[in-house]
Amino acid sequence: MEKKKCPQCKNLILKTSPTCLYCGRPNKFITKEYVNKKWNKEYSNNVFDYIFINKYLVFFLLLIFTIVIIIYN
Repeated sequence: MEKKKCPQCKNLILKTSPTCLYCGRPNKFITKEYVNKKWNKEYSNNVFDYIFINKYLVFFLLLIFTIVIIIYN
């Protein structure tokens, strides 16, 4: 793993760590753009829609399966 010096306390930290372990200063790559990309509201809506559609699909298949069982019994 690559390490770099923290600009504030000068201790070595990993480049992939989000903050310095010694002073708590955030690493350079955590910016407003990074946070917006990670917690994008459009992405959250897409995940919700995906789960919502899958629930209806499962319900529909279960309903068809139940009707088929009732008809053939």
